[in-house]
Amino acid sequence: MSEETLRRLDLTRIGEGRFEAVNVRGGVLPVGSGGDSDFTPVELLLAALAGCTAIDVDLITRKRAQADSFDVRVEGHKVRDDGGSHLVDLALTIAVRFPEGEDGDRAREVLPRAIQQSGDRLCTVGRTLQLGTAIAYRQE
Repeated sequence: MSEETLRRLDLTRIGEGRFEAVNVRGGVLPVGSGGDSDFTPVELLLAALAGCTAIDVDLITRKRAQADSFDVRVEGHKVRDDGGSHLVDLALTIAVRFPEGEDGDRAREVLPRAIQQSGDRLCTVGRTLQLGTAIAYRQE
Protein backbone atom coordinates (compact mmCIF):
# COMPACT_ATOMS: atom_id res chain seq x y z
CA MET A 1 0.00 0.00 0.00
CA SER A 2 1.03 3.64 -0.30
CA GLU A 3 0.99 6.87 1.69
CA GLU A 4 -1.79 8.01 -0.63
CA THR A 5 -4.11 5.20 0.53
CA LEU A 6 -3.15 5.33 4.22
CA ARG A 7 -5.67 6.72 6.72
CA ARG A 8 -4.51 7.23 10.32
CA LEU A 9 -5.34 8.81 13.63
CA ASP A 10 -3.83 8.73 17.10
CA LEU A 11 -5.70 8.18 20.35
CA THR A 12 -4.34 9.40 23.69
CA ARG A 13 -5.71 8.92 27.19
CA ILE A 14 -6.81 12.24 28.70
CA GLY A 15 -8.55 10.97 31.82
CA GLU A 16 -10.24 8.02 33.45
CA GLY A 17 -12.25 6.33 30.71
CA ARG A 18 -11.60 9.31 28.36
CA PHE A 19 -9.45 9.55 25.29
CA GLU A 20 -8.78 12.07 22.57
CA ALA A 21 -8.59 11.12 18.89
CA VAL A 22 -6.43 13.42 16.74
CA ASN A 23 -6.35 13.18 12.97
CA VAL A 24 -3.43 14.15 10.74
CA ARG A 25 -5.08 17.53 10.00
CA GLY A 26 -5.22 18.43 13.70
CA GLY A 27 -8.91 17.69 14.28
CA VAL A 28 -9.69 16.57 17.83
CA LEU A 29 -12.53 14.34 19.00
CA PRO A 30 -13.11 13.22 22.59
CA VAL A 31 -13.97 9.55 23.07
CA GLY A 32 -15.42 8.13 26.27
CA SER A 33 -16.75 5.00 27.86
CA GLY A 34 -20.33 6.27 28.13
CA GLY A 35 -20.16 7.87 31.56
CA ASP A 36 -20.44 11.40 30.14
CA SER A 37 -21.49 13.17 26.95
CA ASP A 38 -18.41 12.06 24.94
CA PHE A 39 -19.16 9.73 22.08
CA THR A 40 -18.49 6.05 22.78
CA PRO A 41 -16.57 3.98 20.21
CA VAL A 42 -19.81 2.30 19.11
CA GLU A 43 -21.49 5.69 18.66
CA LEU A 44 -18.50 6.85 16.63
CA LEU A 45 -18.86 3.79 14.39
CA LEU A 46 -22.53 4.64 13.86
CA ALA A 47 -21.62 8.30 13.25
CA ALA A 48 -18.98 7.24 10.73
CA LEU A 49 -21.53 5.15 8.83
CA ALA A 50 -24.12 7.94 8.87
CA GLY A 51 -21.56 10.60 7.94
CA CYS A 52 -20.05 8.61 5.11
CA THR A 53 -23.43 7.91 3.55
CA ALA A 54 -24.65 11.48 4.08
CA ILE A 55 -21.59 12.93 2.38
CA ASP A 56 -21.98 10.60 -0.61
CA VAL A 57 -25.68 11.33 -1.03
CA ASP A 58 -25.23 15.07 -0.53
CA LEU A 59 -22.44 15.23 -3.13
CA ILE A 60 -24.71 13.59 -5.70
CA THR A 61 -27.97 15.39 -4.94
CA ARG A 62 -26.63 18.90 -4.38
CA LYS A 63 -25.53 19.02 -8.01
CA ARG A 64 -29.25 19.30 -8.70
CA ALA A 65 -30.49 21.23 -5.66
CA GLN A 66 -29.42 22.13 -2.13
CA ALA A 67 -31.46 20.24 0.44
CA ASP A 68 -33.80 22.23 2.67
CA SER A 69 -33.20 19.61 5.37
CA PHE A 70 -30.96 16.55 5.51
CA ASP A 71 -31.15 14.09 8.40
CA VAL A 72 -29.75 10.61 8.85
CA ARG A 73 -30.54 8.12 11.59
CA VAL A 74 -28.46 5.01 12.05
CA GLU A 75 -29.17 2.36 14.63
CA GLY A 76 -28.27 -1.16 15.54
CA HIS A 77 -28.34 -3.52 18.49
CA LYS A 78 -25.20 -4.26 20.50
CA VAL A 79 -25.21 -7.93 21.44
CA ARG A 80 -22.86 -10.35 23.10
CA ASP A 81 -22.93 -13.95 21.97
CA ASP A 82 -20.51 -16.75 21.07
CA GLY A 83 -18.89 -14.32 18.60
CA GLY A 84 -18.24 -11.74 21.36
CA SER A 85 -19.62 -8.19 21.41
CA HIS A 86 -20.83 -6.82 18.10
CA LEU A 87 -23.60 -4.86 16.41
CA VAL A 88 -26.46 -6.52 14.57
CA ASP A 89 -29.42 -5.29 12.55
CA LEU A 90 -27.77 -2.06 11.43
CA ALA A 91 -30.25 0.25 9.71
CA LEU A 92 -29.71 3.65 8.16
CA THR A 93 -32.62 5.98 7.38
CA ILE A 94 -32.22 9.16 5.35
CA ALA A 95 -34.81 11.96 5.38
CA VAL A 96 -34.07 14.69 2.86
CA ARG A 97 -36.31 17.54 1.72
CA PHE A 98 -35.59 19.51 -1.40
CA PRO A 99 -37.15 22.80 -2.52
CA GLU A 100 -40.16 22.82 -4.82
CA GLY A 101 -39.44 23.27 -8.49
CA GLU A 102 -37.50 21.67 -11.30
CA ASP A 103 -34.15 21.50 -9.48
CA GLY A 104 -35.77 19.95 -6.41
CA ASP A 105 -37.59 17.45 -8.64
CA ARG A 106 -34.27 16.43 -10.23
CA ALA A 107 -32.68 15.98 -6.79
CA ARG A 108 -35.66 13.91 -5.57
CA GLU A 109 -35.38 11.79 -8.70
CA VAL A 110 -31.71 10.85 -8.11
CA LEU A 111 -32.04 10.42 -4.33
CA PRO A 112 -32.93 6.68 -4.28
CA ARG A 113 -30.09 5.87 -6.67
CA ALA A 114 -27.64 8.01 -4.66
CA ILE A 115 -28.55 6.12 -1.47
CA GLN A 116 -28.18 2.79 -3.28
CA GLN A 117 -24.79 3.76 -4.76
CA SER A 118 -23.52 4.82 -1.35
CA GLY A 119 -24.46 1.46 0.15
CA ASP A 120 -23.31 -0.62 -2.81
CA ARG A 121 -19.95 0.97 -3.60
CA LEU A 122 -19.22 4.53 -2.45
CA CYS A 123 -19.27 4.63 1.36
CA THR A 124 -15.96 3.21 2.59
CA VAL A 125 -17.29 2.76 6.13
CA GLY A 126 -20.41 0.89 5.04
CA ARG A 127 -18.53 -1.23 2.51
CA THR A 128 -15.93 -2.17 5.14
CA LEU A 129 -18.67 -3.21 7.56
CA GLN A 130 -20.45 -5.22 4.87
CA LEU A 131 -17.34 -6.91 3.51
CA GLY A 132 -15.37 -7.24 6.76
CA THR A 133 -11.61 -7.03 7.01
CA ALA A 134 -8.88 -8.45 9.20
CA ILE A 135 -7.51 -6.24 11.97
CA ALA A 136 -3.90 -6.61 13.06
CA TYR A 137 -3.60 -5.93 16.82
CA ARG A 138 0.01 -5.06 17.72
CA GLN A 139 1.96 -3.90 20.76
CA GLU A 140 4.73 -1.35 20.45
